[in-house]
Formats: sequence, structure tokens, C-alpha cells
Amino acid sequence: MSQTHVQTTPSPMHQIRNAFLTGKSQRMIKNLAIVGATGAVGVEALQILPQKPLKIENLTLLASPKSAGKEIAFGAQTVTVKALTENSFAGIDYAIFSAGGDQSKKFAPIAVKAGCVVIDNSSAFRMDPDVPLVIPEINPDAARAHKGIIANPNCSTIIMNIPTWPLHQVNPIQRIVVSTYQAASGAGAAAMQELKSQSADILAGKAATPKVLPVQCAFNVFSHNTPIGKDGYNTEERKMIDETHKIFADTSIAITATCIRVPVLRAHSESINLTFTNPITPDQVREILKSAKGVTLVDDQQENIFPMPITASGNDDVLVGRIRQDVSQPDGRGIEMFISGDQLRKGAALNAIQILELLTS
Repeated sequence: MSQTHVQTTPSPMHQIRNAFLTGKSQRMIKNLAIVGATGAVGVEALQILPQKPLKIENLTLLASPKSAGKEIAFGAQTVTVKALTENSFAGIDYAIFSAGGDQSKKFAPIAVKAGCVVIDNSSAFRMDPDVPLVIPEINPDAARAHKGIIANPNCSTIIMNIPTWPLHQVNPIQRIVVSTYQAASGAGAAAMQELKSQSADILAGKAATPKVLPVQCAFNVFSHNTPIGKDGYNTEERKMIDETHKIFADTSIAITATCIRVPVLRAHSESINLTFTNPITPDQVREILKSAKGVTLVDDQQENIFPMPITASGNDDVLVGRIRQDVSQPDGRGIEMFISGDQLRKGAALNAIQILELLTS
């Protein structure tokens, strides 16, 4: 099988999804705010927005007081960053929050009270039963049921579920075993810079000094730097389990995860083992994923070309390959695959902007 780049077509499943997928008519947003505009996800959002069929009349960029006054290019204009305060949301219609859980918990309810709809990138509200957790390719209807706040899922959850959901629709998945290879970008712009500086230091014969991440990230692999629960799972692993159950609206799927940080700048990779209800072949999986929104097959077995973070970086789609039968499941119900997805784009900023597109369609 040769490497394939799939030009996907809009799903006819329902009107909201059609509007999101086609995106042909320009839609007006009078007042949009980006909270955490100078962080890695905020910067990425500002690069993506001009590419979308959204006309933003007034853009407000909000960040910490130390970033106030900074000028950021947005399309053909330059916008000055303002300090985030309790009075920042008067007249704001929509706000994309990418400033961390503590800021979201404090300011998102204030924004909603001011009449703003919040799309939040943090973990603050993801498991709140009153807050929809949305991946537009999977559960667009949930976005319409918001009460002022819509949560963006964890980046690893999004990247895993883009290819697993269309398979689950055809042949229900009973079990997911996933191991992640997570980039420094998941810990923010400072962690990305730390990876660069540590790599330079080590190559120059100097010692690497961890400041942002708990241990040396350059030339190293280590367990994801989130707290370990009583069950032995860290917070990142638990997010992937619980969030997938909520997004799929199915708690019967058995899910286990091992989350690892690797010395990659900005794209996460994942090794995924799936157990289906009925037997399924690799060719059937490829055929399903060819028409799946947000997926590009990179599965050239002859040339040994498969998903890599270096090729996923800057790509809107999740790259999927290494699709093969799990030989440990002789009943034919097991599939292995390897995926890579840009953590800053589909894993964060792009998904939030796609939710914004849903709300304005």
C-alpha cells in the first residue's frame, strides 16, 4: 500500500456537521477574545484563525499583566495584548481560554456572567456533567447544549479518538490499550524552549538543568509529569480514559493508558491496540479511515513510511499507519495502529476554533 493523502468530503449525517465541514460561507463574529494569547496554544490559534471562514470584527487578546502591551500580528493587523481582569469580558461574544486551569476556574464563570460563550482548553470543566466535552468530528451536537462553557478535551484524547471514533461507528470497540509519546509542547512554550536549550547544552558538553519539567527532557524519555493516583495511573492517563467515555457516551469501553513524555517539540504520537466486537481486517480499517474527517493515512509498508511527529507537525489531520492485525487475538477482533498528531493544532487550538465554527454556523 502506498502513502495516501485523503481529501475528505463533508459528512451528510446532519445539518450542524455539514455546516462545520463545508465552511464555505464566511461567518461574522463581532467580538472574540483569546485568553492566554501569548502562550503556545494562543499563538497557534492566532495563526489558524485567519485561515478560517470567520470574519472577526473586534479581536481582544488577553494575558498576564507581564505580557500586557505586547503587540501581536493577526493577519494584516497588529493587536495589543491587554491584562486579563474581571472586567475583560464586557461586550465579548466568544472567548477561547488557553491560560491554564486556575485561570479558567476564576475567569470563565465571570465571562459567562458577562454574556460570553467560553471555549476552554484547560481541564477545569471537562468532567463537569453540565459542560459539553466536544470534538466536532465526533459529537458536534453536544456543543449546542452548552450553558456558557464548552470544554476542549485533552490533546492526547483528541488525537486518539479522531481515528478510533469512525471505526467504533462501524464495529463497536470493546477495549483500547494506548501508549503515548508526548511532545514538550503539551507542557507549554517554556517546556519547548527548555527542550531546545537542554539539547544545545548537552551537545556542547554542558549539564542539562531542568526548570520547567521535573527531569531532563533532552535525550530522555520519562513518565508523564502529572500526579499519580491511588490506582497507579497518572492524571494524564486518567484523562484519556474518563474523557473518552464522556465523548463517546459509552462507559462500557475498557480503556487503559500509559502516558510518556519524549524529546519531541510539538506533535504527540500514540500506539493503539483495539479490540472490536466483531472480526475486522486491516484493509477494512483502512477503507473506513479513508473517508474519516481529520485523518490522513500514512501506511506504506513497502517503503516503511509511517506516521512521525516531524511530519505531523503543522498538519491539521491525525496521521494513521502501522495498521495491522493483532496476532495475539486469534479471533480476528484485534487491530494495532500507530498515530501522530500536532498537539498544538488539532490537540488544542484547532479543535477549539472548530468548536467556534460550529457555534457560528
